[in-house]
Amino acid sequence: MIITGVAVLAGCFLTGMLIGEFLGLLLGVDANVGGVGFAMVLLVLVTHRMRRAGMLPSATEHGVFFWSVMYIPIVVAMAATQNVVSAVSGGPMALLVGLAALTAGAALVPVLARIGGQADPLPPREQDKAMEEVS
Repeated sequence: MIITGVAVLAGCFLTGMLIGEFLGLLLGVDANVGGVGFAMVLLVLVTHRMRRAGMLPSATEHGVFFWSVMYIPIVVAMAATQNVVSAVSGGPMALLVGLAALTAGAALVPVLARIGGQADPLPPREQDKAMEEVS
């Protein structure tokens, strides 16, 4: 059911927000630190695990896909509205958290790259074939 996909998204969102709030308390910052980012990573990991276990029917996958497509532009808009100047002038804590997020993201690239199978390369475009014939 599509509603199950929405429930998976909501569970990941709430868990990510709790992690962000806890991380903010742990760092002594009166803010949610990366909760939405944690939620997105959790969504990718949970849906991948469910797909492998055969627990993600097509309708559920469509529900997750629909809300993930809506979710990413909202996150980008939220990030674009943040004031970078005040974050940097806030002291080394903002820079430290930013570097930690960057490091965690870079560390997850190989993990996320292993999700899915090998794809066939795209066929050459007609323009590329025409350029090869001219040369």
